[in-house]
Amino acid sequence: MASGSIHVKVSGQLQDHIQQQIGDDGLYENASEYIRALIRRDLQTRDEAWDLLQKELAPAMRADDSEFVAVSAEDVIRRNKRR
Repeated sequence: MASGSIHVKVSGQLQDHIQQQIGDDGLYENASEYIRALIRRDLQTRDEAWDLLQKELAPAMRADDSEFVAVSAEDVIRRNKRR
């Protein structure tokens, strides 16, 4: 895969935060390493969320049509407000 560059400007609190994460006091050697770690973590979180959603939906996907009950949007909203 070809390597490319993306340039991003950050300032203020974002820049301060990045500076705290790199160098002698931080966990990362440089800003690029930190940003790559953040992207990897984001991808992992997305994958974990997708896996969780699939796990939650699996029983419904296997259920027989006779097990389903029709509900309105208002029913769902009322149910969620009670939670």
